[in-house]
Amino acid sequence: MSDTLAAFLSAQLGKNGEIRRIFLRNLALQTSIGIHPREKEATQRLFINVELFLAPQDDAGDDIGQVLDYDKVRRGIVALTKARHYNLQETLVEEIVALCFAQKGVLALRVSTEKPDVYPDCEGVGYEVFRVVR
Repeated sequence: MSDTLAAFLSAQLGKNGEIRRIFLRNLALQTSIGIHPREKEATQRLFINVELFLAPQDDAGDDIGQVLDYDKVRRGIVALTKARHYNLQETLVEEIVALCFAQKGVLALRVSTEKPDVYPDCEGVGYEVFRVVR
């Protein structure tokens, strides 16, 4: 955990000493993304990682309507990746950030994308944002 993230989380813990986290790990999608002509001709694999840091809440009573529904986040990300071609990973990440911050209770997030098939000598190339609510 980065020092920035640790400091933020410590400040947010408040009286009950906790913060919640929901994550999607390595969501693998075929996406139209990239600036090169070959990238505009066909989709490519893209891994998306999302961590949402949430305010503590009262008892949800085992009711999905009382918590952040990660199905909704996943569906939104899939819809974004299918909606159009993205030249830059940065642009897609910013749209995912906006989608996530529109969810109730999100205090901070980390979103990354990774293209695993760009270079033969590299496991992946990507972009990541960590942002807190202001």
